Formats: sequence, structure tokens, C-alpha cells
Amino acid sequence: MGAVLNPFAYIAARWTPSPRIVRRAAAAALLMSVVIVVTGGAVRLTGSGLGCDTWPKCTDDSLIVTQAQGFHGAIEFGNRMLTYVLCAAVGWVVLAARSAKPWRHSLTRLGWLQFALVMGNAVLGGITVLTGLNPYSVAGHFLLATSLITVTTVTWQRTREGDGAPRPRVPGPVRKLSWALVAATLLLIAAGTVVTGSGPHAGDSSEIRRMPFDWAATAHVHAIAAWVVCALAVAIWLVLRVVDAPVDTRARARDLLVVLLAQGAIGYVQFFTDVPEALVAAHMLGSCLVWISVVRVVLSLRERPSGSVGAPAEGEAELASV
Repeated sequence: MGAVLNPFAYIAARWTPSPRIVRRAAAAALLMSVVIVVTGGAVRLTGSGLGCDTWPKCTDDSLIVTQAQGFHGAIEFGNRMLTYVLCAAVGWVVLAARSAKPWRHSLTRLGWLQFALVMGNAVLGGITVLTGLNPYSVAGHFLLATSLITVTTVTWQRTREGDGAPRPRVPGPVRKLSWALVAATLLLIAAGTVVTGSGPHAGDSSEIRRMPFDWAATAHVHAIAAWVVCALAVAIWLVLRVVDAPVDTRARARDLLVVLLAQGAIGYVQFFTDVPEALVAAHMLGSCLVWISVVRVVLSLRERPSGSVGAPAEGEAELASV
């Protein structure tokens, strides 16, 4: 009866995962949150956005894809099925956090927040299909996926820390500069959804409504936002060296610069080559990696002592603030 009423507590009483398993669960959820974005982009770039023409079924008469729907139906349905893989990864996080000894309440809450975001985005994805790939709904779908990436990144970081109160590792002005970086990056990502919503890749071969903006103009606004982000990233990298920040914090800033350089190169090449599908997909992956890198920089500016959860195991101390 207990397994039915509270299966998580029932399993937690009989299984204690190691800290490494908890970290792997969090990493799996982060990986899948990126994979679902990239495969969603594949759906759009192959014109398979309406491969399943309704939701939650694939067709009015079938829950799954049919042979009549062909390649596009298989691509769209495959992306829908990956949502279940993502749910499994998130469920692993919740279960591992709940079963850890002592119980990491903060990680459990983050796991359930991941699940809520997955469910919310699944519903928004359904609305996107039912509204014929409305570009604003598509943009919201991507932004909600970015929110999921935020939470999975934070969760992954928290598995490497304690549950004590956060303590700053750098002076206050540096932390304020990092929040400016976050704001600029969010603006960059939002501008990217407008570029996509007004661009040539509508997600389906039929006539799909687009955002009423000039694509070239929005692309230039997006590029300006990217340069602002790059300038802030360089500033943070330099300031961290001046204040003699911890080595791992400076490494996170360096990683961000590398990712931004690669992402900028892809962005300019795709603009001047009429946005080929392969480069658009790479740019979507790059968008995820840029945001993860920004979040990791911000998180590396503070630390959480182990507190009641014990000191990090041997070999993990240097990762405690990653």
C-alpha cells in the first residue's frame, strides 16, 4: 500500500544512490533538455512541424504516426517520443534526490520544477500544432525550453555543492556585471526567436504565418545584441583576472568566450549563405551552449558550503563551485 500512496518514499527507504549517481541523473536531464531543443529544430528545418497534424494524437484517428504521413510524420512523432525520454531523465533526478541520504530537499524541488516545465512545454507544443505553427507560440516554445535548460543547469551545479547559504567569491560589482551579462543574453535569445519567426524556415512546406518584421533588420538587431554580450563576456573575463578570482571561475569565463566565438562565426556564415538548414541547427545548439555557459559563470561567482550534507568526496573539492 505504501508503494502506491507514496512510491518515492517507498523507493527511498530501500535505495540510497551515491553522490555520483545523483550527479549523473542531473547531467542526463541537462543533456536531454538540450537534445529536445536540437531535435525540435530538426522538426522545423525539415518542414515536419505539422507532420502530426493534431495533438495529443498524431492524427484524428491514430495516437501514433501512420504510414500515410511518411517522413515528416515520423520526424514529428519521433520528437514527441523524445519528450518521454526527457521525462524519464527528470524522473531520475527527482527519485535520486529524494533517495539520497540525507534527503536533498532543494534538489527534489528543482527536479519537480523541471517536470512542471516539461509538462508546460508539452502543452505549449500542442497549442503550437493546433494553431498551425503560430510563430509567437513557436517562440514561446523555445523560450520555455530555455527555462528548462536554466533549471537543469542549476540542478547539475547544485549536485556538486552543499545546502548551506551561498557565499560570494568575488566583489559585489563583479556580480552586478554578471547580471548585466544575463540580461543581455536573454535579450539576445529573445531577439533570436524573432529572427527565426520572421525568417524563411517556417517549419512546414505549406503557407505558414510569419512575424511581420523585416528579416534582415531583425538579424542585424540580433547581431548587435550578440556584440553586447561578447563585450560583457570579455569585461567579466578581464575583471575576474584583475580581482584574482578562483581558477575555476576564470575557466568558466574563458569557456563562455570560446562558445561565443564559435556561435558568432556560425551566425555570420549562415546569414551570408542564405541560412542553410545545417548551420541553423548548429546555431540552435550553440544558443543552448551559450546560455549554459552564462549560467555557469554566474553560479561560479558564489559557493555553497557543504553544511549538513558533508564535505565533498576526494577528487570533488575542485568541482564544488563548477
